[in-house]
Amino acid sequence: MITAIVNVACDGRRIPEVAQSLAELDGVSEVYSVTGDVDLVVMVRVREHEHLADVIAGGISRVEGVVSTTTNIAFRAYSRHDLESAFALGVD
Repeated sequence: MITAIVNVACDGRRIPEVAQSLAELDGVSEVYSVTGDVDLVVMVRVREHEHLADVIAGGISRVEGVVSTTTNIAFRAYSRHDLESAFALGVD
C-alpha cells in the first residue's frame, strides 16, 4: 500500500464542501481540516504508484475550490500501537 499525504489549500469559504468532495474520491481514506499553512490534509492510499496521479492530479486537484496542493509520499509508517507491540515482545 502506498500512502500519500496531500496538503490542500482551498477557498476558505468552501472548506466543508471541498472536504466532503475530497472524502468521496476513490483512493482517499481520510480528510482532516487543520490549522496552519493549509486548510485540509488528505490521506491517499493506493495499491500502485501509478494510481497516485489518478487520485491527486486527476481527482483532488480538480475539485472545485481547491487552490493548490503539495504531496508527501510516506516511506514507512510508525504508530504508537506498532511501537508498543515491538517493545512488548515476549512480555506478558
